[in-house]
Amino acid sequence: MTGDPTPPIDTAGLAGDIARRLGVRVEQHAPLARSTTMRVGGPADLLATVRNAFELRGLVRFARSRGLPIFVLGRGSNVVISDLGVRGLVIQVKAEQTRIDGVRYHAAAGVPMARAATETQKAGLTGLEFGLAIPGTVGGAIWGNAGAHGADVAGVLESADLLSPDGVESTVDAAELGFGYRESRLKHPAASGGRELVVGGTFRLEPAPPDAIRAALDEIRHWRQAHQPLGLPSAGSVFRNPAEGAAAGQRIEHAGLKGFSIGGASVSEKHANFIIADRTATAADVRALADHVRATILASDGIDLQFEIEFVGDWTGWPWPAPERGGSTPA
Repeated sequence: MTGDPTPPIDTAGLAGDIARRLGVRVEQHAPLARSTTMRVGGPADLLATVRNAFELRGLVRFARSRGLPIFVLGRGSNVVISDLGVRGLVIQVKAEQTRIDGVRYHAAAGVPMARAATETQKAGLTGLEFGLAIPGTVGGAIWGNAGAHGADVAGVLESADLLSPDGVESTVDAAELGFGYRESRLKHPAASGGRELVVGGTFRLEPAPPDAIRAALDEIRHWRQAHQPLGLPSAGSVFRNPAEGAAAGQRIEHAGLKGFSIGGASVSEKHANFIIADRTATAADVRALADHVRATILASDGIDLQFEIEFVGDWTGWPWPAPERGGSTPA
C-alpha cells in the first residue's frame, strides 16, 4: 500500500465494535515489527488476529461496511512495513487447520509452509518438499505462487478457497488463478474492487516412501543452512530472478555489493539477494538499500530487477531524506 495517507480513524470505537460483534480482540496502535521476519516497521492502527475462516469473513465484512482499509498478514515474511505503519485494520491470519484425504492435503491459510512440508512427508505424500524453504504461510504462498528448488505452488495446487472483497467465499480451480513466476491474479484488485483473500488451499500430491521424502527435506535444509542467512532478520529474496541470464543474487554479488549497507540494513555476505537488518535498522534503511541495489544493477547490467518483496503501509513521500544514514561497504 502506497499513496495518500488514510484520515485518522476512531481506533477505540472500532476495536470495541469488533469485540462486541465478532468476539475478536483488537490491539490499537500495535507495533508490527515483531510480527514480521524483517523486524522493522511502524504500528497498525488496528491489529486483529483470526484463527478460523468465520472470524476472517466477519472482519472483512465489518471492514467493508465501515469503509475501513484492510491488510492481511501471515507470518510476516516477504514484506517490509513502513516506519509510518499501516493505516486501517491489519488482520493476522493464524488459522492452521489441516486435513489429509487420500493424496489431497487441505490446509488453512495460516499453516506455515514448512509445517505443510513435514506433515505431508509423514503421510507419505511428495510434492510439497519445497515448502520447507518458504518462510511464509499457505495463504501467502498461494497469493505469490511461492517456489524454491525447482518447484512452486502452481505445480501442486488443485484449488484455493477464496474470500471476495465483500466477504463471499468460493472455491476456485488453480488454473483460474493466473499463476506465473511469483505471480497470481490475487496480487491484483478483483473486478468488483479490492483484493481476494486466501482462506485455504487443496494440494494434490503423489504417494512416496516417507524415508525418501525425508531425505529430500534434509537436502533442502542443509542447502539453506549453507547458502542463506538463516536466523537473521530478513524478508527473504528481495528481487525476482530475471527471465534470462544470471540470477539476481549473482548479479548483485558481481556488482560488488555484498556487505554494502545503509544505516542498519546490509546486503547479506552469505546470499546477495537477501537484505538483513540489525537492531538499529529502519524500514527506510531497507528500502533505500534495495533501491540502491536496483539502480546499481540497472546501470551495470541494463537489467531492471523487479521486487519480490512487498513494501507495505504508508510510504507517502518516499524517498524520505536521510543524509545521516549513508551507504558503506565493509572495511
